[in-house]
Amino acid sequence: MAALDWSQCPAVESIPGKVSGAWVLRGTRMPVSVIFENLKAGANIDEIMEWFEGLDREQVEAVIEFAARSLDVTPSSPVTR
Repeated sequence: MAALDWSQCPAVESIPGKVSGAWVLRGTRMPVSVIFENLKAGANIDEIMEWFEGLDREQVEAVIEFAARSLDVTPSSPVTR
């Protein structure tokens, strides 16, 4: 599976020197990966919002929706015959 192009998601940013350049929720130091790690561990959005103070629910939902939409995109591949 190809990596997502997070530069296309307006809810995140990557700034060299900020959290080692990781993709984070815009205006925070919360790495996008932490959201998915917590979801994988069984957390829900309400729990993530409770555990990590200062998060914007719309940003968290936008990141999840961006990832979900990317699963619907079929990468173009050459036709072989």
